[in-house]
Amino acid sequence: MRSELTNAIKLNTEVLFTNANIMLQTCNLEFILCDMPIWKHVYHMLHSCDQWYINPSEYTEPDFHELNLNSLDIKSEKTLSRDELLQYLGSIKAKIMNYLDILTDEMLYDIPSGCNSNRLCVIFSQFRHFYAHLGNINATTIIETNKWPRVTGTTGKSGKSTEGLYE
Repeated sequence: MRSELTNAIKLNTEVLFTNANIMLQTCNLEFILCDMPIWKHVYHMLHSCDQWYINPSEYTEPDFHELNLNSLDIKSEKTLSRDELLQYLGSIKAKIMNYLDILTDEMLYDIPSGCNSNRLCVIFSQFRHFYAHLGNINATTIIETNKWPRVTGTTGKSGKSTEGLYE
């Protein structure tokens, strides 16, 4: 079975999670963006990736989830710490990378049950959504610190230094 496309997806997904890890270590979780703290933006981004990257109709909420915790329109009583968000990121990464280990190029054409799009479109949608939020969150870090959080590419290197968390 062919795996040229799925290998490219796997490599770019690794980079996505590396960039999310850097973002999560550098952001101020209490910074308010559009009336919501950054921790809620982070959780919204992670929750969406967790729910939609593989198949939303076969999704189970994480144990700590509460109704509307992932909503950027509804305030929450509960808050999530950096450690909780990092643990959630790690669990999502493990789940998705295991999925990508069994995915073949031929399977990218399949439409998962309950979806309107094929697997490739579902994955691309999550890349788009994930990076839109990651960029917004990194922008708040830049505003507060005047430092640019490091963003890596498929080589694992950024355009500048790969040492530390900032460019």
